[in-house]
Amino acid sequence: MKANLLLNSLAAGAQLLLLIAAPAPARPQNPPHQIAQTSKASGSSQDLYADAFARLTYSDEQKQAISKIRQDIALRKAAVLKDGKLNDDVKDDMLNGYMRIEYNLIYKELTPEQKKLVSSRMRALRASEQAAQKMQAPQR
Repeated sequence: MKANLLLNSLAAGAQLLLLIAAPAPARPQNPPHQIAQTSKASGSSQDLYADAFARLTYSDEQKQAISKIRQDIALRKAAVLKDGKLNDDVKDDMLNGYMRIEYNLIYKELTPEQKKLVSSRMRALRASEQAAQKMQAPQR
């Protein structure tokens, strides 16, 4: 049940990111420090997913399905990168959304045991990331 909630949240977040993609003049400009934080966050979530899915042993059927998913997402990411109409912030948001979609689709291909393992890893990684952020926050 919690896995379904996680999947629904990931899917909804990815859809929201895709809906946000607006022309550059309609979006306010971010100060430089916010842009740097956004870039760190997207790389951080990539690391979280990669760490959670690391060292899983896939069956041949899973390997084929995952390969197809990765190829499809790679084509979509390439199209976003080539699109000259999008500014860098929108591209980053869309690439982050595609990354989330990719891992969501891969998650659906996992066995129930693998899903439990990935879910527990994600919870642990998020908890450690939140603890690290609390440590970095200035004391008042």
